[in-house]
Amino acid sequence: MQENIVNLIDEDGIEREFEIILTLEAEGKEYAILLPLEEGEEDEALVFRIDKDEEGDVLVALEDDEEYQIVVDVYNTLMEEEGLNYEDDEN
Repeated sequence: MQENIVNLIDEDGIEREFEIILTLEAEGKEYAILLPLEEGEEDEALVFRIDKDEEGDVLVALEDDEEYQIVVDVYNTLMEEEGLNYEDDEN
């Protein structure tokens, strides 16, 4: 099993594999950007906060739109700095 592959259970109770494509820090917290390994209608990236508990790292779904937007802004800035602005590629 690869270290950057995680299994998550969706709202329908189905286990799916995701690849952690990037971790980043925003406002003192760590976040993970995940892409599904299966191709399907939901091929967009998911954003999770990485929290710690007694067993180690835990992925926590973002429920706050403001927190989500902060992470997206940091991600977009990182991509622009690396010359990987995907929005420009789609046009």
